Amino acid sequence: MDPIQIDDPQDSRVAAYLDIRERDLTGRHGRFVAEGKVVLDVLLSAGRFAAESVLVLENRLAGLDDILRKAPADLPIYVAASGVMDRIAGFHMHRGILAIGSKGTPQTPETLLDTLPANALIVVLIGIANHDNMGSIFRNAAAFGADAVFMDATCCDPLYRKAIRVSVGAALKVPFASFSDIEDFTAALDRLGFGQFALSPRGEVDIRDAERTKRLALYLGTEGEGLPENLLARLRTVRIGMAQGFDSLNVAAASAIALHHFSAGKA
Repeated sequence: MDPIQIDDPQDSRVAAYLDIRERDLTGRHGRFVAEGKVVLDVLLSAGRFAAESVLVLENRLAGLDDILRKAPADLPIYVAASGVMDRIAGFHMHRGILAIGSKGTPQTPETLLDTLPANALIVVLIGIANHDNMGSIFRNAAAFGADAVFMDATCCDPLYRKAIRVSVGAALKVPFASFSDIEDFTAALDRLGFGQFALSPRGEVDIRDAERTKRLALYLGTEGEGLPENLLARLRTVRIGMAQGFDSLNVAAASAIALHHFSAGKA
């Protein structure tokens, strides 16, 4: 590792890090930002996405030796003083650890489905537009051993900086793919032998009484509206029992309960 000192915020070598928050909104053309020590470790360890460079505060570099040893020998490691790094990022970088990753070619749902094991547990997301919820669901998926996450076209990007951070790097680890047609997707899961459970406060079966099939898809919808009625009509619905007078949980909390319950029966 041979760190490269950056003294000018306009140095072209760190152009990808300029004005992070503004570019969160406008997009990065196939790149993403990984933020923090734990997330950097996952990026370099998991190997699902390629790192393009790392930018670190001078006083944080020594504490990253073990993590940076996992990086390719030719990965640029940029180092900057606090004032310079803040001017690059456009705000105060108290964590002081950033990396740029490449999204690469998105995996198709068909290809990802073909890689799943005989006893797969997958999460299917419909309309999850909140990055905190997206990140938390990925964290829960990793914690309870889900094999993949599938999302419809209305979901937000799990590789958005905040979603990655909230997921504690799980979005860089758990395989995912997006699909465009929900009817085609549910039909494909039927052909592949998946049981399909839709989580709903009005579910017909209490989740404690729902038995895990060997291959299982667990559907989660956006808060408020929930899953579309036509989808609920096609799938078996399960509910998480609540105290009287209370309706439902945050979707991320509900995903943790459901994944914990169904992962317990995973062979």
